[in-house]
Amino acid sequence: MSISTGTLIPALQYKDAPAAIEWFCAVLGFKQKLVVPAGPQGIAHAQLTLGSGMIMLSSFSDTEYSKLVTTVTEAGGKNTQTCLLYIADTEIEAHYNQAVAAGAEVLVSLRSEEYGGRYYSVKDPEGHLWSIGSYDPYA
Repeated sequence: MSISTGTLIPALQYKDAPAAIEWFCAVLGFKQKLVVPAGPQGIAHAQLTLGSGMIMLSSFSDTEYSKLVTTVTEAGGKNTQTCLLYIADTEIEAHYNQAVAAGAEVLVSLRSEEYGGRYYSVKDPEGHLWSIGSYDPYA
């Protein structure tokens, strides 16, 4: 079998998914494409976009899928994977300044990398790590 196309869309779960959606929009500049509520404080499914990229997220619930994942807190504060958000080099400084102004917990301040591009890292409100960089691995 030969597959020639694909699109990767990270899917995350949050104890407070409405707050996570607000954070992604205010701090990283995502836009709400679709948000499906689940009860008074839950999110059954959300799609957030930035450029041609997308993430999906939901609230933890009593579903089969939710039983397969855990929170960063329950994992002892460790992440098992992180997401990289590519931002054009001409926009990375403004993106970083927006994140800082919006109160992001910055783990690595904006810096230049030896291999090219610029990069910074933040932690979202529930501890997921996000790396934001201008290095384009496709170039």
